[in-house]
Amino acid sequence: MELNPRQIHLDDSQIVEDETTAPPIYLVSGNIGALGEQMVRTVLPQFQGVRWPVVKKPRVLKPQQVIYIVKEAAETNGVIVHTLVDNDLRLFMNQFAMEHDVLAIDMIGPLMEFLMRKLKQKPIGKPGLYRYKNQEYFDRIDAIEFTLDHDDGKNPGSWSEAEIVLTGPSRLGKTPLAIYLSVLGWKVANVPLVPGVPPRPELFALDRRRVIGLTIEEVELLTFRQHRQDGLGVSKQSDYNDVTKLYEELEEARQICRKGRFKVIDVSNKPIETTAAQVITAVTRQLKT
Repeated sequence: MELNPRQIHLDDSQIVEDETTAPPIYLVSGNIGALGEQMVRTVLPQFQGVRWPVVKKPRVLKPQQVIYIVKEAAETNGVIVHTLVDNDLRLFMNQFAMEHDVLAIDMIGPLMEFLMRKLKQKPIGKPGLYRYKNQEYFDRIDAIEFTLDHDDGKNPGSWSEAEIVLTGPSRLGKTPLAIYLSVLGWKVANVPLVPGVPPRPELFALDRRRVIGLTIEEVELLTFRQHRQDGLGVSKQSDYNDVTKLYEELEEARQICRKGRFKVIDVSNKPIETTAAQVITAVTRQLKT
């Protein structure tokens, strides 16, 4: 059966036509499938000139789900890579796939069976234990990914999922501050305020306790912006680095923060660590009220 990659639904990767399009690889897991995905995406780049559709099938906990996936793989000539830790479900997957001529690569089974013999102990068979024991690490990774996806006003439809929202004019240091906060485990959205352009209504629909407006002294902002223009090879005077316009822009941003009743923090002459601590303190205190 010839596979049309446009007929494959993917969770997080978009398939484009290349020299050769291989059958899909189904990543099957009892949890989110991070282990199997990491392994597959490590191996695939070793085969150049081949485009591999990758279809994630997380949270597979019942035989009926296995049956559905195997039949789908059979119809598309696909391959199954699974990390099922439930022993009965893992064996059922292997058997049912074999009966339907589907290659099922069991990434957990050989090691699991070796440890069972060596330790003379049955495994718990509960998916997600590794993530559970390392939840703080995974939460931090999730926070960093969320922050990068919500930098510079991107994805306004999910701003409400942010734990902290930073807003203010250009070149205040919102992006490095947001990334620093995300490394500490906070999901941050960064919403720039552009002079003369009304903010998106989503900004005012947010929980104001989580929104922090940033301001700065005009002279310091002028220095940052001139440095930015020099780095881009632009030397001419413009509204971007005109001190009068900067004052008006900062005042317009303050008015927006007053309208939204957002807490405002002055970042003038402060290291990023100090500003981050002030942001965290302001948000946590406001959430208690």
